[in-house]
Amino acid sequence: MTTESQTFADVEQDIPTVEDHSARNKLVIALLLVSAFVVILNETIMGVALPHLMADLDITASAAQWLTTAFMLTMAVVIPITGYLLQRLNTRPVFILAMSLFSAGTLISALAPGFAALVLGRIVQASGTAIMMPLLMTTVMTLVPPDSRGRTMGNISVVISVAPAIGPTISGLILSALEWRWLFLLVLPIALGALTLGALRMKNVTVPTTAPIDIFSIILSAIGFGGFVYGLSGLGDAALRAPVVSPWIPLLTGAVVIAVFVLRQLHLQKQDRALLDLRTLTTKTFTIAAAMMAILMMSMFGVFILLPIYLQNVLGLSTLQTGLLLLPGGLIMGLCAPTVGRLFDKYGPAPLIIPGAIMLSMVMGGLVFIQQDTPFWMLLIAHIVLSIGLALMFTPLFTVSLGSLPPNLYSHGSAMLGATQQVAGAAGTALFVAIMTLRSTSLSASGASILTATTGGIKAAFLCGTIISLGAIAAALFIRKPEHGPEVGHHH
Repeated sequence: MTTESQTFADVEQDIPTVEDHSARNKLVIALLLVSAFVVILNETIMGVALPHLMADLDITASAAQWLTTAFMLTMAVVIPITGYLLQRLNTRPVFILAMSLFSAGTLISALAPGFAALVLGRIVQASGTAIMMPLLMTTVMTLVPPDSRGRTMGNISVVISVAPAIGPTISGLILSALEWRWLFLLVLPIALGALTLGALRMKNVTVPTTAPIDIFSIILSAIGFGGFVYGLSGLGDAALRAPVVSPWIPLLTGAVVIAVFVLRQLHLQKQDRALLDLRTLTTKTFTIAAAMMAILMMSMFGVFILLPIYLQNVLGLSTLQTGLLLLPGGLIMGLCAPTVGRLFDKYGPAPLIIPGAIMLSMVMGGLVFIQQDTPFWMLLIAHIVLSIGLALMFTPLFTVSLGSLPPNLYSHGSAMLGATQQVAGAAGTALFVAIMTLRSTSLSASGASILTATTGGIKAAFLCGTIISLGAIAAALFIRKPEHGPEVGHHH
C-alpha cells in the first residue's frame, strides 16, 4: 500500500488501516453503483413515453414535459441540501432514506389515477435520486486513493451516462407491449431489492460532524433554484398560449433569491454552517469543470428531448424504433467510460476533453441541417459520435473537478456538481423546447405544413445548441489535471 492511500484513508479517524477495509469499501461502492443505476435510469425513462401519456391522460406536450421537468426541479431543490446531509449523517441512514423515497415515488407513480398523482410520484422519486448521486460521488472520493480514481470514476460514468442513455430504449420496449404503468411496476421490485440489500449490508464509511441546519437556507434554495428552473420551463409554454403569469417573473425572482442564498452561504461558511459551501468555487479548476459540465448537460438533455420528437413526429418511427435507434450510442458511451478512465489516469484530461468538445459541436452543427426526409442511419451515426464525445468528457470532468478540492469539501463539491447538472439539464430542456415551439408556431402561422413547421422548429433549437456547445471547446482548453491533493492556496 502506498503512503499516499494510507494518508488518504487516515482522513477518516475510525479507519486505522486500509487493508481491513478493502472488502467493505468494495461492497459499499458496488451497492451504491447498482442503486444509482436504477435511480438514474428513471430520469430519462419518460422521454419516449410522453407521446403515450399525452394520449392516455389527454394532456398537452408542455404539460407532459412536466413529468421530466418536475423531476429535475425537485433534484435542483433537494441536491443543495445533500452536501449538508452527507456531512451530518452516516452513509447507511442516508442510503436508506434515498432508496425509501425512490421506492415510494415509484409506487405512487405506478398506481397514479391521473396526471397530478403521476407528477407527485415523480417528485418523490426525484428526491431520492437527488440524494443518491452526491452520496455515491462523495463516498468514492473518500475511499479511493487519487492514483486510481480515474478507473473508479469511469465506472461511475457508466452509471451516469448509460442509465439515461438506455432509459429511452427500455421505455420503448416496455411501451411496445405494455401500458405506461409498467415503466414503474418493473422498476419497483429492483428498487425494493436494493433498499433491502442496503439495509442489511451497507456499512458506515464516514465520520459525521454536528452543526445546526439553517432552515432559511433551505427555503432560499428551494425558491431560488425552483423558481429559476420553473421560469425557464415557462418560456416554452408562453410560446404556445398567453401564460397566466409571465415566465420572466419566476425566472428573475429565482435569480434574485439565488443571489441572496449565495450571500447567506458566504456568511455561514465562516462558521462551517453553510448548507452548500461555496469555497468549492474558489478552486479555478473546479469552477471551469462545473461550467463545462453545465454546457454538456444542456446539450445532452436538449438532444434527448428533440431527437425522439423528430424521429416520431417527423420521420414517423414508432417508440420502439426510436428507442432502438438511440441504443447503440448509449451502449458505446458506457463501453467507452472505463477506457476513458484508464486513459485519464495515464495522460490527464486535455487529450480527452478537447476532442470530445469538438465532436459535440460538430454533431450539434450537423443536426441543424436535418430535413423531413433525412435518412435515419445518418441520425444513428450522429448520435453515436455525440455519445463518444460525451464519454470523452464526463469521466475526466468528474475526476478533475472533485480531485481539485480538499477532502473536507468533497460532499459540497458533489452537491454543487449535482445542482449544476440538474439546473443545466432543466434549462437545456426548457430552452430547446421553447425555441422549437416559438419557431414552429411562427412557421405554422405563415402557412407551413405541420411537418415543415416541426422540422423548422427542431433545426432552430439545434442551431442554438451549436452556439452553446462552442463554449465547451473554449472551456476545455483551460482544464488541467490537479496535482495530487487540492490546489494550493485554498486549504481551509
